[in-house]
Amino acid sequence: MKWLLLAGLSLSAPTLAQEAGSLPVAPVSLRLPAPEANQGAASDGTFAYAIDNDRIGKYRIDTGKRVAQWKGERRLFPHMNSCTVAGRELVCAASNYPAVPQTSAIEFFDTTTLRHLRTVSLGFGPGSLTVLDRHDGKWWAVFANYAGKGGEPGRDTRYTLLVRMDDAFRQEAAWTFPADVLARFAPYSCSGASWSKDGRLYVTGHDRPEMYELALPEAGSVLELRRTVGIATPGQAIDWDPVRGGRLWSIDRAKSEMIASEIPRD
Repeated sequence: MKWLLLAGLSLSAPTLAQEAGSLPVAPVSLRLPAPEANQGAASDGTFAYAIDNDRIGKYRIDTGKRVAQWKGERRLFPHMNSCTVAGRELVCAASNYPAVPQTSAIEFFDTTTLRHLRTVSLGFGPGSLTVLDRHDGKWWAVFANYAGKGGEPGRDTRYTLLVRMDDAFRQEAAWTFPADVLARFAPYSCSGASWSKDGRLYVTGHDRPEMYELALPEAGSVLELRRTVGIATPGQAIDWDPVRGGRLWSIDRAKSEMIASEIPRD
């Protein structure tokens, strides 16, 4: 079985002012080969889920063995981007990317069998749904906007939006992203976001090996950048491990691997 346990490294608290490639990289503790690891990864602490546009693989973390797989019709699932585990369900953000006008949906799967359970269609929205996470009794969504492929006329990366939703997926509040972070996203957008166990929001872009810790502002509508963390994978969707504190799941799509990184607190 090809899975590796790697030695740890130290990590400081870098900022966006540093040049690309100069960020210390968070230590990688585990690599799980997964052909579905093309859009993102999710975990319930015992299993890790590799996400692709129209397929999902479920893997035991301790052995790396795939125990379940789901494959959908591409016409119905053109772009599933990220998932998170909520109770006994794997809840996934999906859209019609790169088609326009942008439409989005939320897809629900049984975590045991990966059987597709239901869809909540959001229709037209403020962008393409790339993230859905559960935190503090609410749903947190990111609607991505792009400067090129998949973008709507008149909207670019700057229109990317974090939205807090109720249990019926109705918008309660929304925030925009800091200019420095948007510049790192461009010309793409936010591909991943996950709340840590200690209540911190971390987001990733499309292709840079770094992660941004953001905070809700005391006033106004722009998220605040707290720190930037170097990671071993180039963006895409992420998920915090709910059992092992400080463990972040991401993907290396070039190697078709799910990666577990150990992220120290600042």
